[in-house]
Amino acid sequence: MVRDVPYNADPGQVRPMPSARAALAILRREGVCTGVLTNQSGVGRGLVSEAQLRAVNARVEELLGPFDVWAVCRHVPQEGCVCRKPAPGLVFAAATRLAVNPWDVVVIGDVGSDVAAARAAGARAVLVPTPLTRPEEVDEAPLVAPDLLTAVRWAMEGT
Repeated sequence: MVRDVPYNADPGQVRPMPSARAALAILRREGVCTGVLTNQSGVGRGLVSEAQLRAVNARVEELLGPFDVWAVCRHVPQEGCVCRKPAPGLVFAAATRLAVNPWDVVVIGDVGSDVAAARAAGARAVLVPTPLTRPEEVDEAPLVAPDLLTAVRWAMEGT
């Protein structure tokens, strides 16, 4: 939904992806719950403070509107937690907080770990590649959309 800035601790660097506002407007108009599932190892690495993370997340909501759930993994990869994508923990946590089944969730992401987390949880996945998405992640994704708006339309149609 926003451009990737590694270990972003500055709310001023938050920039929505093209069509993010329109895609979220469709979901909200239709009464679909929305959430953010994000790995934030910068916290675990000591590069981003909790206050900075809250400020960045608040800026995301300021620009894109409120989300029904935020599920954040603060662990570094070496910890082997169950929440860090590609593990399914964030999908399970979001589904629990929204009181829905994981298989009723659609994860729209821009990297292979988003797709893998969705699949491991039994959720549907749509990959929206960016210049940072690796070609093999695109090849392995079950469904690849050219942009967020298309991904949301497909998710709403059950594609």
